[in-house]
Amino acid sequence: MAGIQFELKKAFSRKGLFALLSAYGYASVICAGPTILGIVFLLGIRIVGTLAGASENDLRILNAVVTYTLLASLLFINIFSVLVTRYTADQIYKDDEDKVMPSFIGSISVILAVGCPIYGIFLHFSGINLLTQIVTFLLFGELIIVWSEINYLTAIKDYRSIMVAYLVSILVAFGISFFLAVLFHILPTLITLLISITVAYGIMAVWYFKLLMEYFPIGNCSALYFFKWMDKFPQLAPIGLLTSLGLFAHLVMMWYSSSGNVVVGLFRECPMYDISALVAFLSILPTTVNFVTSVEVNFYPTYRNFFSLLNDGGTLPNIEIAERDMENTLKQELSYTFMRQFFATIVFIVVGTLLLPILPLGFTDEMLGIYRVLCCAYAFYAVGNTVMLMQLYFADGKGALYSSIVFAAGAILGTLAFGMRNSVWFGVGFLLGGVLYTIVSLVLLKRYLDNTLQNILGRSAIKVEEPHGPATRIGDYFEKRYEEMYGIAPAEETVKEG
Repeated sequence: MAGIQFELKKAFSRKGLFALLSAYGYASVICAGPTILGIVFLLGIRIVGTLAGASENDLRILNAVVTYTLLASLLFINIFSVLVTRYTADQIYKDDEDKVMPSFIGSISVILAVGCPIYGIFLHFSGINLLTQIVTFLLFGELIIVWSEINYLTAIKDYRSIMVAYLVSILVAFGISFFLAVLFHILPTLITLLISITVAYGIMAVWYFKLLMEYFPIGNCSALYFFKWMDKFPQLAPIGLLTSLGLFAHLVMMWYSSSGNVVVGLFRECPMYDISALVAFLSILPTTVNFVTSVEVNFYPTYRNFFSLLNDGGTLPNIEIAERDMENTLKQELSYTFMRQFFATIVFIVVGTLLLPILPLGFTDEMLGIYRVLCCAYAFYAVGNTVMLMQLYFADGKGALYSSIVFAAGAILGTLAFGMRNSVWFGVGFLLGGVLYTIVSLVLLKRYLDNTLQNILGRSAIKVEEPHGPATRIGDYFEKRYEEMYGIAPAEETVKEG
């Protein structure tokens, strides 16, 4: 987030109401733009399909195939997402940016090597035709690359180029789908729409890679050098995976509920829940924006000041003053974040209750009930996830891991207990997981902040000796191979907090 923070600091430094609105608009584009454009993109492709005369069954298959591929790719990429974020932050902090791009190549190579065979086997037995399988398989690979690139793009300050890439990709996809499906009917409509989506993400993958190559050096270490961070911070990979399971599992489980339907073969859906969840998810975008603008911009300077004094030999009184300033700022910014999410949730529930029934989304009274529950559920998830990210800020990996375990277990077990048979209880399981997530992460963060200095100094003393687990041995092996091949000795590692 460092690159975003510097840009927003300049935007928020300007005075006046218009400047403030411009800064929040800039932050919204950075944080929420791709999400909103992605939803518009998928809805637009569905409209093009309708204009092309696609059957309702074809549109259901398209929606199911894309949804499964999106969720599967996000689940696989999140195994490394938190880990490579920490690794990249450490390299930038140490001015070792030439070690960043190798980790990108290495992480997507490992994920593709593991994920592609698994998803390929699923597609083989999924019940869709061979051509659809091939295009879907390509889309899965592209999404792995795009999601991984987005993990690294936060360090780049050229956000205009990022948004232009996304917008151009979507416009090209609309052009292809309209040209092939509406005007000439060259291929079956389902295949045409799926190809247009695949082309869009392909353009994004190439464009984002170009942006990364313009910013980061090619690198002077092996592609699996980042594996060492798996032993240094063993909680990070499970945190990414568990958070994804908690966030997505309730959707998949609803496909097998009493209201779920078979679309084709292994693909299922639960329209009343899926549509409600999609709209309710938008209610957490204000918290996503606020986390960057408020917590990052206002909290980060106090956080950096504290660790600068701690690392550079500041006096104990000055360190204690900086610690109190950092903790007070964090509490204040978290309070603002929670209040804004509360009001955003209320607004979405009230406005959604009035507008959704008159929009062409097929909302019934039953769906409105599910939508309200899910708005509350996503609000607690957003709050809990914000607090968990702050745990990671202080390198409290164990606390963040415990919070993620509680969230995943609560959401999955709660959905099993409440939401599989009677639609009256749909969403309550995910709500339970979100509530537990918020409570546990807050309690653990408060416990950590009650003894911040002791926790940091104690952890530093424990980490004097570097771990030597299996991931480190893999990283060392490939680093030696790289050294032998290019004659470059690996640099000594020093990872500091802050």
